[in-house]
Amino acid sequence: MEYKDYYKVLGVRRDASAEEIQKAYRKLARKYHPDVATEPDAEARFKEIAEANEVLKDPEKRAKYDRFGAAWKNVQEGAPPPPGFEGFSFDFGSGSGGGGFQFDLGGGEGFSSFFEMLFGRGAAAGAGGAPGWQTGRGGWARPGANQEVELTLSLAEAARGGVRELQIHDPQSGQTRKLRVNLPAGVRPGQRLRLAGQGEPGHAGGPAGDLLLRLRIAPDPRLRLEGRDLHGQLVVTPWEAALGGQAEVETLDGRVTVRIPPGSSTGRRIRLRGKGYPRAGGEAGDLYVEIRIAVPEKLTDAERRLFEQLAATSSFRARSGD
Repeated sequence: MEYKDYYKVLGVRRDASAEEIQKAYRKLARKYHPDVATEPDAEARFKEIAEANEVLKDPEKRAKYDRFGAAWKNVQEGAPPPPGFEGFSFDFGSGSGGGGFQFDLGGGEGFSSFFEMLFGRGAAAGAGGAPGWQTGRGGWARPGANQEVELTLSLAEAARGGVRELQIHDPQSGQTRKLRVNLPAGVRPGQRLRLAGQGEPGHAGGPAGDLLLRLRIAPDPRLRLEGRDLHGQLVVTPWEAALGGQAEVETLDGRVTVRIPPGSSTGRRIRLRGKGYPRAGGEAGDLYVEIRIAVPEKLTDAERRLFEQLAATSSFRARSGD
């Protein structure tokens, strides 16, 4: 039977500081969390990692573990080793590799009855019983459940990122807690962000679950998101469309001036490179502005005369066959 070396489980030295232990635990917990890991033994590894952290993060438990090894749960402060422990000779060695142990059971006593006597009948039940692991008090420690909440952002907020304050309801306590989240720029609609350890609290010392933020981007009245490109409209007058000119258009960074090419019809697009939606670690997409020609609903007498003069003198025909 292999001795479970908690230092080896977390991949730290025996003289590792509390900060180093917590850093190693968080890294491994994220890697082997059953919700994200693909390894077939991820759940067992996750429980093992949490068990190791539960012992090593507590100075008193860690001191007993360093002295008595796996029998630390059954040892009270100042008490002699439990019955049957006298034959054990632990050799932990140095570094994160740990060491083995030697023992003399005596009298032909089998492994199973010996370890049940030493550590309790439920000590090895975690692998086949309820999802969790047994604590020194005989209870079952379990990771807290994950929580999922929807966060709605405006298009500008999603593109810009930054700190948002959330209010998370705790179903166990019925209370609401506040949480500050730093969102990366350029998050995508439907994207889920995982905040490790911000879900429901664990049971009997188990690690807290994760908080999953499912992101939603509210429709924007000015700009439409397609992939990494943005699409908008530019409404122009008939004479601007015919003669060309300049106009201001909305972007995520504010208003910019664009040139209207002469002879622009409705549907013509003006492309603004790099003014689209930002991409994490890369260039932003483009902004496409589509021209729409608007005419006055009511004409003054002067406007009507000018349009009539234009109609009489122009050879342009919008429809074939005219």
